[in-house]
Amino acid sequence: MQSSRFALMSAFGATSAAFTAPPALAQVDVWQLLDQIEIEEVVTETTYEVKKSLPAEIDKGLQGVEITGFAVPTYPGETVKELLLVSDMGLCPLCGSGDHGATLQVMLEDPIPGFEAPSKITLRGDLQAVRDPETWQAAILTKASVLAPTN
Repeated sequence: MQSSRFALMSAFGATSAAFTAPPALAQVDVWQLLDQIEIEEVVTETTYEVKKSLPAEIDKGLQGVEITGFAVPTYPGETVKELLLVSDMGLCPLCGSGDHGATLQVMLEDPIPGFEAPSKITLRGDLQAVRDPETWQAAILTKASVLAPTN
């Protein structure tokens, strides 16, 4: 009887070990993934469509990714809930240049009070594809939290 009890405990032990925690997400270069996105704008007399070719990682979605960039609030205010993030302020689309790098919309989990822009910041969140065929936006970082302001 004792041997079957150990076998049962052993089976439960193996089962619980198999369900302890998912493997850690390998660090990915989010800016490199964003730079791989290809956009094709299709305009006819009666239709408008944006076709997006996304890297598989973005298409499937990535949880818990970390990214560092320069942030500006999407909307002014004393507390900021939404940011636009760029890898380099010299490539900022809001600075007047049509030739710019990737821009990532960030939805913060908790608002940031007294945010000063532009600020270099490190965030962690979930990267998701934007499939809306009427916008050039192809990805968004949701459930984001600030890991470190790096001014």
